[in-house]
Amino acid sequence: MLKGLAFVLRIAAAWLLALLVVSAIWNELPVLGRHDWLLSIAGMATMALVVVAASSHLGRVRLIAGRVDKEALDNRQRRQVEVPFDAGEAFDLVEAAVRELPRVQQVESARDSLQLRAIVERPDNDGDYPLGRWNPMRWFGVPRNRIHATVVPGHDAASVTLICEPESPTWSDWFLVDEGTNFENAEAIARAISRRVAQRRRDEKSEAAQTATEKELTVARLNLLHAQVEPHFLYNTLASAQLLTRSDPARADEMLGHLIQYLRRSLPSTDNEMSTLGVELERALAYLEILKIRMGSRLSVQVDVPESLRATPLPPMVLQTLVENAIKHGLEPRTGGGTVWIRARRVDDVVAVTVADDGEGFNTKTSGTGIGLKNVRERLRLLYGASAALSVVANFPSGVAATISVPPAIPTENRHV
Repeated sequence: MLKGLAFVLRIAAAWLLALLVVSAIWNELPVLGRHDWLLSIAGMATMALVVVAASSHLGRVRLIAGRVDKEALDNRQRRQVEVPFDAGEAFDLVEAAVRELPRVQQVESARDSLQLRAIVERPDNDGDYPLGRWNPMRWFGVPRNRIHATVVPGHDAASVTLICEPESPTWSDWFLVDEGTNFENAEAIARAISRRVAQRRRDEKSEAAQTATEKELTVARLNLLHAQVEPHFLYNTLASAQLLTRSDPARADEMLGHLIQYLRRSLPSTDNEMSTLGVELERALAYLEILKIRMGSRLSVQVDVPESLRATPLPPMVLQTLVENAIKHGLEPRTGGGTVWIRARRVDDVVAVTVADDGEGFNTKTSGTGIGLKNVRERLRLLYGASAALSVVANFPSGVAATISVPPAIPTENRHV
């Protein structure tokens, strides 16, 4: 109450002083000095209107701000807003918030210097102002506000300095009020920035949750691939070993040794750690050695993987998937069988691992888009993003070549994905 009364008295005192100056000048003029009563009536009427207008301003500010204090009553508002983004993103947020203000015009943004200026018109119909056109506080000055925003870059965030003020000189604040419009503008921009920051955080959390779910699903699929050995492959291998124990015990023992090696490498690890090219190659070769015993001369295997590349991190089962595809879709359908090549090369910062065959090649049943290859692509995407890829192309003169391209290392945060 006291602060509101002090505000009204300050405005009234300023107008009273101005009227006294006008009165002194009036009395010095011989012609006008004879009509002092006119000046007295005009002065009293003006003072009454000023007090009413100031009180109305006080009531409107209380309605807008919910309080009456120096900050809320001030025509010139300043806000400091911390934005947890880099300067460029913070500037975009501020610009969007300013452009959303009602009656905003003449928005000038300088992105390089991180500054923004704008003009905002106040409501122009008389009903929005106390006393309408009889309000003495509308007798001079421009009924517009201006906004100046500056973004200051920080280490992990940016600081926004926001100034909302009337488009009139500072001295006019002794006589004029802004009807709380600059307080409204400052609060509206600050709210809009906060809302956009909160929305950005919600979007990031949603994306993170979605990514986490995708990773969990992919890991679940991977664990399923780890845990399961195709029944027909296991049964056929055991049946073949059983037959060989009668006719060729040495080969049966060799087959069972390769099966043990394959099963050992196929068991899922308890910590879901990344595998290596060397470990995955051992699994694939154990699988191929079993098939060589079963298929005989119909299957030939050629391996060219330098020792220096065998420590390259590789997701478990991806190489095995490519090898199984080469056998199932490439060589098994052919009466004469064929050859499987496994090669690895490093070019700059990329390690390329290729599994190729000279089998059936692409047809209506095999087009390089099966579920196994889809899982491999998804696994690479979640682990490496755009840094890894799987390409499946026709081999010359026949067959298919599938190549996994991966960086020699993966980001630390993805090592257990």
